[in-house]
Amino acid sequence: MESSITQYIRSIELDRKNIPTWSEYPFNLPAIKDLHKLSFHPKVTFIIGENGSGKSTVLESIAVAYGFNAEGGTKNFTFSTKPTHSDLKSYIKVVKGIKKPRNGFFLRAESFYNFATNLDDLDEEMSTEPRLIDYYGGRSLHEQSHGESFFALFQNKFGREGIYVLDEPEAALSPSRQMAMLSRMHDLVKEGSQFIIATHSPIIMAYPNAWIYQINEGFEKVNYEDTEHYQVMRAFLNNKEKMLNILLE
Repeated sequence: MESSITQYIRSIELDRKNIPTWSEYPFNLPAIKDLHKLSFHPKVTFIIGENGSGKSTVLESIAVAYGFNAEGGTKNFTFSTKPTHSDLKSYIKVVKGIKKPRNGFFLRAESFYNFATNLDDLDEEMSTEPRLIDYYGGRSLHEQSHGESFFALFQNKFGREGIYVLDEPEAALSPSRQMAMLSRMHDLVKEGSQFIIATHSPIIMAYPNAWIYQINEGFEKVNYEDTEHYQVMRAFLNNKEKMLNILLE
């Protein structure tokens, strides 16, 4: 399937001629050195790779260049607890489609606590009805487990015709909740939403007909069954005793 001009994010392009140096982070990452243009599926695109490969850095730059807060939330959130985002966002051009989304959210698993705190603080400061938390299920995200708060977000805040940039959403979800997330994603995709997701989860990246970019030296589009995540998990489950003997000897 070719990229559609009606999707919300069609592609990104790296402004290579103005990169200040290729020897410092994040520009020294192999994935960034190889990056020219990256196109996205109109519905679901996954970015996968080993820890430290640069997938979260790239995802963050996409979200911030599109207009989201670096620590997560909708475009209306501007809080900052500690400026940790990279300079990559300043050199990323987001190529948009002609259609504007009705909804959107940037989920960062590592800073979700900060987002939940900011949400509570804003409700306390404004004291208006409806409260902001009412759009997230009506119960403080801090009063729920990490997994429950993630799922409350998916169920209540994510809506039709939205652009959703998710960084490791599986971090707080059990396998069964990851499967429930797939179902929720599918409902939203049918309602015109687009997802760009960085993940390690073989369950989540199994979403059918998605594009999967695996980061090695650069971005390589791969089939689900060819991902290292799928192959390692399958090998472990099919040969548990043998794998444990190798790992624990």
